[in-house]
Amino acid sequence: MWYVVQVRSGTEREIIKQCQAVISEEVLQDSFLPCYEEMKRYQGDWHTKQRLLFPGYVFLVSPELDRLYQGLKRVIGLTKLVRTGDQVIPLTEEEQSFLLRFGGEEQVVKMSTGVIENDRVVILEGPMKGLEGYIRKIDRHKRKAYMDLTLFGREQRVQVGVEIVGRKE
Repeated sequence: MWYVVQVRSGTEREIIKQCQAVISEEVLQDSFLPCYEEMKRYQGDWHTKQRLLFPGYVFLVSPELDRLYQGLKRVIGLTKLVRTGDQVIPLTEEEQSFLLRFGGEEQVVKMSTGVIENDRVVILEGPMKGLEGYIRKIDRHKRKAYMDLTLFGREQRVQVGVEIVGRKE
């Protein structure tokens, strides 16, 4: 099961290191931070950088919630399993499938390429293809798309990289 842990923004990588150190491998099978690629311009050139898709959240894969919860108590720093009401609920199969489709096995959302057609964004290639309905805003200057996704029981606004290569009327 995939669980989501809320942590203080900026401490995500440190929390993952601590989790891997204090929680046994049979309890913590995997831990990851979904990322996205973005283009940044500096020194006269465009460079591809990776940024966190969900700042303030760490994803943990464990078959045993109780032992995972006990292990998280030994992690220094603010960590809280994401809950619905009083109950800790793992990500649904649909949410897991979506994240795997969106970010692949390495959990990195690659840059997408698209065009603007009659004031609508059409993604030609990349992980956003077919997900145009989730796009709320495009910033062509920064080469970013802002999407509203429903994950871990709440609406999430995420940024992903997109290159708009043209306009069709």
